[in-house]
Amino acid sequence: MRMKFVKTENYVRFTQAARAVEQRGAAEAGMMLVYGLPGNGKSHVVSNWATKVGALYLRANVDWTPRYFLMELAKVAGIEPYGTSRDLFTVLRDRLAGSLTPLVIDEAEFTLPNNAAVLEKIRDFSDRSEMTVVLVGMERIRSKVARYQQIFSRIAQVVEFKPASPVDVGHVCDELAEIEMTPALKLEVHRISGGRMREVLNIIATIERIAETNGLTQVDVPQLEGTVLSYNWETCSPRSVRRSARSTAGVH
Repeated sequence: MRMKFVKTENYVRFTQAARAVEQRGAAEAGMMLVYGLPGNGKSHVVSNWATKVGALYLRANVDWTPRYFLMELAKVAGIEPYGTSRDLFTVLRDRLAGSLTPLVIDEAEFTLPNNAAVLEKIRDFSDRSEMTVVLVGMERIRSKVARYQQIFSRIAQVVEFKPASPVDVGHVCDELAEIEMTPALKLEVHRISGGRMREVLNIIATIERIAETNGLTQVDVPQLEGTVLSYNWETCSPRSVRRSARSTAGVH
């Protein structure tokens, strides 16, 4: 499978929202919330964008405290993480204010314990430095953050990552698969994966292994009828290519 980044509808909506935050009118409304179900490509898209624009990228941990956040931010910003929390905050603010460098906080759910103490510190830092902050979390984070109006009012853009469309899945198959997949098979990949991009990538890899084993350069639905390409781990049931009245081509 080719290793390259493919721009999907989620990517387009995310980058449009990021530009809107950067061009905001209210300086203190510098936060952006990205959320969605697991496997829809949030971390992949945001980390690629962070690399492209030179953003600082942090992954929150379950044991984060306000000071822990400041120390981690100092490390990725190339600043010695010493001194009191107040001194560290001041140094970071002075160094990063006006730099136009965005900050990404992945796994942002871990900023919410203890009455969102860590997220409140992030909000304060965003206010004082006028730094764009992108929070990335699971599907329920929006309702949880909304409980804290002093924080939620600073969020200028909210982007929900949705399952990929059939068009997106077909585009990803074309760009990443090193074998040719027919339109019908690409639709099956979408159906089996449910549009979850993580599943799409795993299914492409599985199809490529089958094609290599059988010496195929093009793969269609009849060649894979009944073949398990994924599993539903919640129900412990396989997800396989639909059978039709046509006979299979004898793949192994």
